[in-house]
Amino acid sequence: MTAIAAVIPAYNEARTIRDVAERTLQHVPFVVVVDDGSSDGTGAALAGLSVTLLRNDGNRGKAVSLAKGAEYALARGARAILTLDGDGQHRPEDIPRLVAAYERDPGAVVIGSRLHDGDRIPRDRYLANRFANFWIAWAAGQPIADSQSGFRIYPAALLREVRPRADRASGFVFESEILIEAGRRRVRLMNVPISAIYPVRARRSHFRPVLDIAQITRMVAWKLLSRGLYLPGLVRSLQPTARDEVGDQTGGRGEAR
Repeated sequence: MTAIAAVIPAYNEARTIRDVAERTLQHVPFVVVVDDGSSDGTGAALAGLSVTLLRNDGNRGKAVSLAKGAEYALARGARAILTLDGDGQHRPEDIPRLVAAYERDPGAVVIGSRLHDGDRIPRDRYLANRFANFWIAWAAGQPIADSQSGFRIYPAALLREVRPRADRASGFVFESEILIEAGRRRVRLMNVPISAIYPVRARRSHFRPVLDIAQITRMVAWKLLSRGLYLPGLVRSLQPTARDEVGDQTGGRGEAR
């Protein structure tokens, strides 16, 4: 599909970003890498590749990078934005599985879900993600298998309509809020299982389980209170995820943030 653009935020990912970008190009010809003020030569590592490199003026956070990359791609005709991280914990080889789900329902948000593979995820991250899932699914009014996975496809129409806060302080809140806003608009949230992996000598995750989950929970609490706790959303969020949304449990391997 020529109209899907991949957006890869990258902060000090010189060791992995070229490999991730090269493998992504095998599946998506339009790749945008947003260098978030790296100091290790992340941008230089992409020399000679047919990717678009955007740079932030300093380390401004993942939310700013995602918004900037998506805005650039949408302005150039992309009808969907695929996001993945630059640290090598998302396998670009899983992109066709997410694209296949998107093609079945081009109006949906597709999420690469890892939590069925809980034995491979550090306990603190697994519990933090499950905690976040409960609240975000409630606010969205739909079951969500992995609300903290950054391996996703967003339809362009949703990104043009929904503009969550994107600044240094919002961090990982951006990715949670957009799911809630999608759910409020009855946009389908599709879950495609991927496996959780931790590469040998991987750099420490930028995700902070305690602080980031606290910030996400505060945002979700406000969303719920503004709707009088939205009890119908709680009921719908506890429904089993439909089989055609879950897909094949034997799929590829992805990030465990």
